[in-house]
Amino acid sequence: MSPDPAAVYLDRLAAHRSAHTRLDRLDARFAHARLGVFALAIATGLIAWLAAVTPWVLLAPGAAFLVLMVRHDRTIRARDAAARAIAYYERGLARIEDRWIGTGEPGSRFRDEQHTYAVDLDLFGEGSVFELLSTARTRDGEEELAGWLLSAAQPDVIRARQQAVAELGLALTLRERMAVAGHTACTVVDTSGLRDWAGQEAPRGLASLRLTTYAAAIAAAAATAFLAITGNLLPLELVFVLQLAARRAHGNRLERVLHVASGKARELETLSHLLLRVESAALLAPRLATLRGMLAAQSVSASHAIRSLQRLSERHDWEHSLPLIPLGLFGYGVYEAEWALGLALVAASALLLFSPYLALAVEHWRQAHGQHVGSWISTLAEFEATIALATYHFEHPQDPFPVIEANGPRPTAVFDGVGLGHPLLPPQCMVRNDVRLTAGTQLLVVSGSNMSGKSTLLRTVGVNAVLALAGAPVRAASLRISPLSIGATLRIQDSLREGRSRFFAEITRIRALADLAAGRIPLLFLIDELLHGTNSHDRLVGASGILRALLARGAIGLITTHDLALTVIADELAPRAANIHFEDFFEGGEIRFDYRVKLGPVTRSNALALMRAVGLELEPEL
Repeated sequence: MSPDPAAVYLDRLAAHRSAHTRLDRLDARFAHARLGVFALAIATGLIAWLAAVTPWVLLAPGAAFLVLMVRHDRTIRARDAAARAIAYYERGLARIEDRWIGTGEPGSRFRDEQHTYAVDLDLFGEGSVFELLSTARTRDGEEELAGWLLSAAQPDVIRARQQAVAELGLALTLRERMAVAGHTACTVVDTSGLRDWAGQEAPRGLASLRLTTYAAAIAAAAATAFLAITGNLLPLELVFVLQLAARRAHGNRLERVLHVASGKARELETLSHLLLRVESAALLAPRLATLRGMLAAQSVSASHAIRSLQRLSERHDWEHSLPLIPLGLFGYGVYEAEWALGLALVAASALLLFSPYLALAVEHWRQAHGQHVGSWISTLAEFEATIALATYHFEHPQDPFPVIEANGPRPTAVFDGVGLGHPLLPPQCMVRNDVRLTAGTQLLVVSGSNMSGKSTLLRTVGVNAVLALAGAPVRAASLRISPLSIGATLRIQDSLREGRSRFFAEITRIRALADLAAGRIPLLFLIDELLHGTNSHDRLVGASGILRALLARGAIGLITTHDLALTVIADELAPRAANIHFEDFFEGGEIRFDYRVKLGPVTRSNALALMRAVGLELEPEL
């Protein structure tokens, strides 16, 4: 028996809230303790200065301050992780309770008006399928999930994803750790810059930079030793001038090499944590085991390599915040101006050498690991997309996996759904219906009055087909489906800017569907109000011709109409086509709908009744 997802989430949410409260109190205590130790250190230093006591007495409060600082940092990180876990479970409960719209990533950047079903089936945007599903922490993970929704997978890939989704659905701890990975409030990591940089060729002049850096280091060391022995500052001054000239000559090259490390430490840290979670997970599903193996295929694991790059990024950030070391820290008794200047030059020389050394280290990292970065990111992206479907699977345990039928090089089209519902509708608003489309019945003509549920039925079929062919569970009692191309005309609009009418936009989309139907994979078409923008005669003739051509190519699908004249098409194409309809009725002076599919064509319209219901006066015929 599957656990109640809401109860599980509530238990974990309560535990994380309790931990967050405890860590918040501990944070305040550490802050007060650090302040007290800092005050003690100042007092001790003042007493040591006034009493001419050795400065070593500052070691005790300094060590105590460092210990407190480390433990305080760990407490803050743990508290922030608890806060992220709280947000994760709160959003999960919002999805379960159908309060999720506006709480997640809508994926609006993936909207494509030219795609044959993405806009029609509300895959992207606020309140979309993508927002319901996506839990990815990287932009590549979001793009991978969007790709699964936009393009059907092969049957063997779908079955492999189903196995992976089923296993990860039960791996709640792993999914939580992926959700809270890293120590940053950043919700989505943009890995595109890292991927692009890793694939670039090494910049020119790297050999001369290496030679100059090593020569400058040797010269600086020699000049410093000469200063210490003889007190002569001139060699160190010359070395410093030469370092400045070399830094100027190599400045642009240094910036190009170090660009990837600039301000990326937090994102790289999150990325390394995500990779580590995948690498350390005990997974049995073949596809998951393969993904985990791809991250550890090299001598150094992906997480360890990215962690190394993160450290280099942190060092680059430190370079911009490192002040010159106060001269007073070099010891007592150094008062001569020349010696003070010498020590300052030594510190400045070391800082000038820092960037070249760092650039060489970054470039060495790229030479060692750059060729694998794209594969690591793609592997993580696939894992994140799988986790998104697994989270949906856990939160909706009543939704089954569909049966995928592959029956030949050009499979016979099948969509046999029992108890289909729309996953974007709350259960209390959702009415389930059966839809069976096979080689025997390829077309269902859906008639009914306005607002009776015709378009919703088409979207229900389409969204469940998209989920099924992506490897996800479906909102149904059961679904048997073959590989299908999907095409829809549910949101066809005219365009004043492009100078096209709705009718032209519709026939252009239908032409695209006809081209899909001629391909190797059969077409599932979902056409709302077929040829609505033309006269009755042309509409009947055109609709009949279009549907005959689609069925002849093995396509299956549904069309809706409130024009009763089009229902004769089903009779003409029988037994390959059938009529179904939705009914309405009046109750208490208001029009009602039951949203249940019934056999045969609708026999009446509610248009006049609706006009009167809104108070529109209709003059009687003369």
